[in-house]
This record gives sequence, structure tokens and C-alpha cells, in this order.
Amino acid sequence: MTEPTASSNSDSRPLSPAPAAQSSGQGPQELSPRDRFQQSVTSRQSASGDTDTEQTLWEGNYSAMAMLGYAVSLLVASIALIVVSAIYEVPTIPISLIIVGVAWLILGMIYAARRFGIQYELTSQRFIHQTGLLARRTDRIEVIDIDDVSFYQGPVQRMLGIGTIDIVSSDRSHPVVKMPGIADVKRVAGMIDDVRRKERKSRSLHIQTM
Repeated sequence: MTEPTASSNSDSRPLSPAPAAQSSGQGPQELSPRDRFQQSVTSRQSASGDTDTEQTLWEGNYSAMAMLGYAVSLLVASIALIVVSAIYEVPTIPISLIIVGVAWLILGMIYAARRFGIQYELTSQRFIHQTGLLARRTDRIEVIDIDDVSFYQGPVQRMLGIGTIDIVSSDRSHPVVKMPGIADVKRVAGMIDDVRRKERKSRSLHIQTM
């Protein structure tokens, strides 16, 4: 009985194709210039912790304490007018009361227009200014476009800690924004200036690393 002869194709197993990179002798495929740029920007942002998340830092409007000086002055004038009317009867007491009532009504309307008709918001990237009672207009200024931040306080305002902030920017629609009656004015003005300088420094470093 004859033994089966070994096949001549016993070693003819299919071989796995060699990788194209190895057969050609080239290294791994290189990234395109655009991919390399995006990769470098992403690595820089992750290394520096830079994100585009916008955070609200401060919200405010016209402070009621800003009307205190006007209210005290009007109160003194009202009492004086009523006393004069009671002594000299010129003008009469009813007319004096009407004058006093109208004066207080005007003061209340001015306060309401300033208190509820103006709203400010400072974020990590923008300064938002809203005006209007019924119809409201919203203006946005990039904090990097703010050139100067200053504030003014009168004698009474210094005692109350309120004042008017002036913002000068390169924004075409509102190059100068006045913010009257801001409570804790020194801290708020300093906050706006700090955010402005921080954003400019961040943008400058980002451009230099590109």
C-alpha cells in the first residue's frame, strides 16, 4: 500500500498583503497644512485653558441712591413752599400742594425711566447696553474694542459710593457710553477695565502664537 505523496503546493498558503507604506518604503501619511494648523490651535487652547464660553460677570442699572440728592432737595423746597403759603397765602395752600404733587410726579417718572429703561450687562467678551421701557434697543460692544474706562463722582455721590461711568470705544454706533447712577462705581469701573485688558492680552498672545 503506497503512502500519499506530499503535495508540491503545501507551502502555497495565501500571504497577507504588505501595507502600502511598507511596500513603497514611505512613512505614515502626512497631515495636510490645514489639519496641522487646526491641530496646533486646539493644542494651544487646551494647554492654556482658553475657551469660548461667555460668562456674565456683572448686571446693573440706575441705582435708587442716585436720586437721593434730588429727593432731599425737592423735599426741602416742598416744605418751604407750603410754609410760605401758610404764612403769606401766596400762593394759596391748594395751589402749593398741586405744585408739590406735580414736582414729585415728575421726579418719580424720571427715576422710573432711568431705573427700568436702562439695563447693563458685562460678560467676559462683551458689554451689553439695553435702553427703552416698551420698545427696547440692545447694543453690544466687544470688550476688546473698549479703549478707555473712567468714572466721575460728585461730593454727595462720593459719600454714597455711586457715580457715572464713561466708556470710550471704537464702536461706530456708540463710541461713548455714559452710565449714570452706578452703585459701587469704583469696583464696577475697575471690573470693566480688567476684562478689557485681559481680553486684549489674550487675543495678542493668541495671535503671536499662530
